[in-house]
Formats: sequence, C-alpha cells, structure tokens
Amino acid sequence: MSQPLLMIEDDARLAGMVSEYLAQSGFAVAHAADASDGLARLQSHETPPQLIILDLMLPDMDGLEVCRRIRALPGTLAQTPILMLTAKGDPMDRIIGLEMGADDYLPKPFEPRELLARIRAILRRRSDNNPLPSGQMTFGSLAIDRDARTVTVNGQLCELTSYQFDLLVTLAERAGRVLTRDQIMEAVRGRELEAFDRSIDVHMGRIRAAIEVDPKNPKRILTVRGVGYVFARQQD
Repeated sequence: MSQPLLMIEDDARLAGMVSEYLAQSGFAVAHAADASDGLARLQSHETPPQLIILDLMLPDMDGLEVCRRIRALPGTLAQTPILMLTAKGDPMDRIIGLEMGADDYLPKPFEPRELLARIRAILRRRSDNNPLPSGQMTFGSLAIDRDARTVTVNGQLCELTSYQFDLLVTLAERAGRVLTRDQIMEAVRGRELEAFDRSIDVHMGRIRAAIEVDPKNPKRILTVRGVGYVFARQQD
C-alpha cells in the first residue's frame, strides 16, 4: 500500500517529476499548487499525509508561515513531519525554517535520490520497526511520554516537532552523559546523510524554548562548550 505524502509546491513540472519518482518507491504524492490548497488538503484528508514536502516560496503565502500554521493545528496534524525546500546557498532560510518547526530541509535544485533518502530518514524515525522504549520518563516537573510522543512541564503540553521530540528523548535517555553533535545526529537520524551542523543548535534552541523556564539560562539541557550537550539528571 502506498504511503501518502503531500507536496505544496507551485512548480507543477517539478511536482510531477517528484510524484512520478517517489511513486516508484511506494509513495503516493498529493500535490497542492499553493499554500491555501495545501492547508485545506491537509485538514480535509481522511488519511492524513505521513510527511509534507513544503516549498519556501509560494505564490499566496510564505512557506515559513505555512509551517507555522501547520504546527498550530489541533491534534496529531501539528506533528506531521515537514521537509522544507529552500533556496540553494542560503543558510538563513534553513535556520529560520528549522526554527519555525520544519523537521529537515533540502536546497533546490536537488537530486531526487537525496529527496527520497531524506524522506525515508524522517519516516524511519517514526517507524514501528525501531520503536522507542515504552513508558514515561519524569525529570522534576518535566514528563516525556514515549508512547503518546508528548512532553509536558507542570502538566502543560509543550509544542515540539517529531524531530525535536526524538532529539529530546535521545538526550533524556542518556541523562548526565555529554553527547557530541555527531553522536546526537547518529542516534536520531542514522548515518546516511550529513546534517547541517548548526541545525542541531537551532533545534536545541527550540526545545529549550518549549521546556525551560528561562531558555537563556537553561537548567535541563546544558551546553558543554566545544563538545556538545548534556541533559541534567536532577531537575526541579
């Protein structure tokens, strides 16, 4: 059975090529030519897409705003993985996209094989073939439910993308252990792709904004300068 994807892209020729290529690997791509149609399709689908391919430049709305609106949707739709297509050679677009809640990015023009590899890497993190250990982890007022894939602080739900949730779990499962960026990326993404190194820092900033009382003075996720990050064992 084909896995449903949604591509929000105004270039009909590119969307057609991508749809045809991904169909060979078992994906069924629904195409929306603008942001309004894409958001409508996402919310009206009986079977929601497993991933959204979102272009940064759309005729009716900035892709970053589309990303923000998706993350603000109710229920599980807000957690739908987003792969953002950005302008080649513009790292600021990538950083802003990740800050807005995208799970990954791919600069244009791109090789279809790399697009497929990135899609598979994102979906593999959510796959039942490699499930996270069941149960809940609690660190003071912070609770991480690996079954429901939710994070709460003092009972209040924290908004995290699928990738950010996996990053947090990776750190929490190794509480007290300093992890380098490479170790974190290998644990979460696998070794197939080289991640944009600073993207880890962007995601950590987003996670801190969600779970820390004072993100500028974090107590849960600490930076070890020149090395990486450590998740504090003892927390309030």
